Amino acid sequence: MIQITPQMRVLVALEPTDFRRGMDGLAQQCRAALGEEPFSGAVFVFRNRQRTAVKLLVYDGQGFWLCHKRLSQGRFRWWPTETGRAAAPLRAHELQVLLCAGDPSATQAAADWRKVGT
Repeated sequence: MIQITPQMRVLVALEPTDFRRGMDGLAQQCRAALGEEPFSGAVFVFRNRQRTAVKLLVYDGQGFWLCHKRLSQGRFRWWPTETGRAAAPLRAHELQVLLCAGDPSATQAAADWRKVGT
């Protein structure tokens, strides 16, 4: 079973991906397009051109997990846009919001770490 924890790195590919790709094709895209090592344990998030589906690729130390979610209706309205980068970081709770077709930028969760006291 895969569990996304706050300590995991989540990287969202900014450009759409050909969803005919499987594990090996997406792992190659991690290296070539994103400049990241797919065996790092990070969660890689990809979307299709129509914004109706996402795929997650994760290496857990023994093998790859490939998760695919396709919306039965509607589209993923929010997707990060940054110039000059191939991937954008996302926090674990923001990924959960994204997977529910929500807007992670609208969440008002507390920061992952903040100084307690003065």
